[in-house]
Amino acid sequence: MSTLKPAAVRRVAVIGGSRIPFARSDGPYATASNQEMLGAALDGLVERYGLHAPGAVGEFVAGAVLKHSRDFNLARETVLGSRLDARTPAYDIQQACGTGLQAVVAAANKIALGQTESAVAGGADTASDAPLGVNDGLRKVLLEARRAKSPGARLRALAKVRPGHLVPDIPRNAEPRTGMSMGEHAAVTARAWGVTREAQDELAAASHQRLAAAYERGLFQDLVVPFRGLARDQNLRPGSSREILAALKPVFGLDRPEPTMTAGNSTPLTDGAALVLLASEEWAAERGLEPLAYLSAYETAAVDFVHGDVADGEDGLLMAPAYAVPRMLERAGLGMADFDLIEVHEAFASQVLATLAAWEKRGLAPVDRSRLNVAGSSLATGHPFAATGARIVATLAKLLAERDAPGRGLISVCAAGGQGVTAVLERP
Repeated sequence: MSTLKPAAVRRVAVIGGSRIPFARSDGPYATASNQEMLGAALDGLVERYGLHAPGAVGEFVAGAVLKHSRDFNLARETVLGSRLDARTPAYDIQQACGTGLQAVVAAANKIALGQTESAVAGGADTASDAPLGVNDGLRKVLLEARRAKSPGARLRALAKVRPGHLVPDIPRNAEPRTGMSMGEHAAVTARAWGVTREAQDELAAASHQRLAAAYERGLFQDLVVPFRGLARDQNLRPGSSREILAALKPVFGLDRPEPTMTAGNSTPLTDGAALVLLASEEWAAERGLEPLAYLSAYETAAVDFVHGDVADGEDGLLMAPAYAVPRMLERAGLGMADFDLIEVHEAFASQVLATLAAWEKRGLAPVDRSRLNVAGSSLATGHPFAATGARIVATLAKLLAERDAPGRGLISVCAAGGQGVTAVLERP
């Protein structure tokens, strides 16, 4: 009886990325579908790296959080409508705001195990073109009519339709288990960790200033492809300052005294798409491509926010990275001092600051703020849910490559449902 030998684990290279500028919802991309945005990002990657040939890419992995029924088989349909070889296998993945990074991890694992040589991974989301569901009462009436055995029974069922049934079910930005929005959950966490308004506004202003500086020095020249008249992220406010943000009124946590969270220190609803090209070292060498960095570790975690967060506990909806990162670093034998750059997804400024405090409480060294989100992050770019992870991977890889020296970067992404996805990139 023969047994298969375990495959040697290979290094997974980040070759590059491609994304469209992110736009505020109901703006320039208001009529753009997930597939159209994802296709634009994919075509940009195909053109930049010459991926037109048959079999150039082994697999395409992508997803969206807000999906229409027409987004069935989104990744595969995107391939079929793109310049990538139509014979490229593709599949969807979804883990709320962690979707983009989780897609990268899924693709990287296949490359590491030798199951494919290259892959493209990421995601897209449109808050503008959010799906509207049939009113549940109307749905039940229509199903009853469909099951009717005679024309008379069908008519009796349809006669139950009332004007209120014509009101569609609109997606709510709320957790099904608690009924609370992500912002309201973040406000609970901000209070639990004592995060101040001043600290949140300072972090938000820095995000805009650093993103503006990154655009000015050309960091995104080979990462962002223009789309529908945009060449830069629409949410970017280069002149943002703590003083300007201090004038905004709070919008979350209004049920408690002295709320601190505003539209300025929270991410807006956003449309966009982002992708990353991953490959084995051999695949890259054959094409003369220099890897920007290598994926060396990843970890996911989840918290019981249902019982913890709403009870003013520390296990808030967006705090899973507080557990994922320490576990990942312990497994890798690393500490915060080993990282040259740290990327923490800015769903809310308060959530970033609470996460940094939680890491310290769990024994990690304080994060050097000069290494945190050095090219800005989601508060400035915006946050199309499934696209953010791929945006961060591509940006961090480019930042590490710019240093032209060995370096290491940490990625932390919080996600709805009390989940977190984290990763480590290295440049030897």
